[in-house]
Parts: sequence; C-alpha cells; structure tokens
Amino acid sequence: MEFFDSHAHLDDERFDEDREEIIEKIKISGVTRLISAGYSLEGSKKAVELSKKYDFIYATCGISPNDIPQTEEELWKNISEIKQITTNNSKVVAIGEIGLDYYWEKDIERRKLQQKAFVKQIELANELQLPIVIHTREAVMDTLQILKENEVLKKGVFHCCPLNRELVKEALKLGFYISFAGPITFKNSKNASEIIEMVPNDKMLIETDSPYLSPEPLRGKRNDSRNVKFMAQKIAEVKKMPLEEVAIVTFENAISLFGDMPK
Repeated sequence: MEFFDSHAHLDDERFDEDREEIIEKIKISGVTRLISAGYSLEGSKKAVELSKKYDFIYATCGISPNDIPQTEEELWKNISEIKQITTNNSKVVAIGEIGLDYYWEKDIERRKLQQKAFVKQIELANELQLPIVIHTREAVMDTLQILKENEVLKKGVFHCCPLNRELVKEALKLGFYISFAGPITFKNSKNASEIIEMVPNDKMLIETDSPYLSPEPLRGKRNDSRNVKFMAQKIAEVKKMPLEEVAIVTFENAISLFGDMPK
C-alpha cells in the first residue's frame, strides 16, 4: 500500500538532529511520494534542496502569511526570488503555502500586506502554470473573496483545511481540493466526520503537516510522514471505504493536482 503525504515540513529545525534517518524510515514505511512545503524564502530553498537529494520528495515554494517580511519592498524581493528558484524546476510542483492568517496578526495594515502577498503569488502561480497550496486561519471570508476575484488557473488545495462547512462548500465550488491533516482524528473535532462526508472522493488529499499536528493516538509527539496513514484510516472509517482504496484515491488525486512528478 502506497501513501502520498501532500504536505510536510522536512526543513523544520525539529528534524535537524535526525533528518536523514527519518527520511529513510519514511521511505520504507509505504510513503512513496512526499511534498516538503515551503513557507518562507529560506524554507522554500531548503525544500528545493531536499527535493534534489531524494527522488520521492517534491517541493512547494512560497511566502506564507505568517512569514511576510516587515516591508512591502522586501516582500516583492522575496517573491521575485521564489520565482527564480521555481522557474524551470520540475521538482517544484506548486506555489505555497500562501494565503491569509488573522489568528496571529491583528494589525489591519499587516493583514492588507498578507492580502497583497496572496494575490501576487496567485499571479506568479498562473504565470508558471502551477497550482497553489492555501493556508487560511481565522480569515475564511477574505480568503474566499480573493479566490473569487483572482482566478487560479491550475486551482490548488486548502492544506490542513479548517473544519468549516462554509469554507469547504465554497472551496469545492471553486474547484479546489481539500487536504485532511491530524485535526480530523482529534477527539474534540466534533464536525470532522461531517466535513469528510462533504468532500467527494476525487477532491480529497491527506497530509501530516509534520512536525506539527500529530494525529491521535500520537498527539504531543513530533509528527512525521509515516503518520499519514492515520488520516487515511479516519477517512476510511467515515466513508466506509477500504483503507487501500483511500490510499489509492488520495494518491491519484495528488498526482492529478500536482502533475506527473518526475523523479
């Protein structure tokens, strides 16, 4: 059985002491495709480096809302560098993670800068003919408004999608995929099953978002891509599907979204 972890952060410092060892364990666990997601200029560069080193690892590149530089001038410079490392690189499969996060950012002007960065990187994705990977937190309406006003040619995925009915409904209408992470396994995620049922089989992906959000029964421990099976198991339970079918469907969906993904 093969699994596709569509979103992990292998560049994270929590892996600094044993990164190579963990990657080898991931590879033999049945995870045969893995995307190391960039979230800053530095993180994107590290994701690309990992994708060059390991044939089953791919990268996304982007500036997340929580990594927006202090000045607009610096932001445009960072996005320009994202374009440079992404152009003509077959191991970079999307622009992301990008989007909006108002949970931490309360300043109105800083939120406006997040919005500008989001739009600019949508434009970059369209220019490079790549999908986008969306991060949204406490910003559902503004995220959807930007997506409705700025067409995304290759669509994309809501990574670690918030378990919000309106968001999922509108995201699916717009043609986006929904990626499920650890929160769907949490005992306090009361509407997880309902949201899973809402998403058609051909629009769902699975991810770990490691080293964050370890699924049950591993909450509180460092997460890694081997745990992507727990999300698949939860989906299988809710949708009354064989685990192997969930693995196949989510793998095929990721390939449909991100492309052929050459080694």
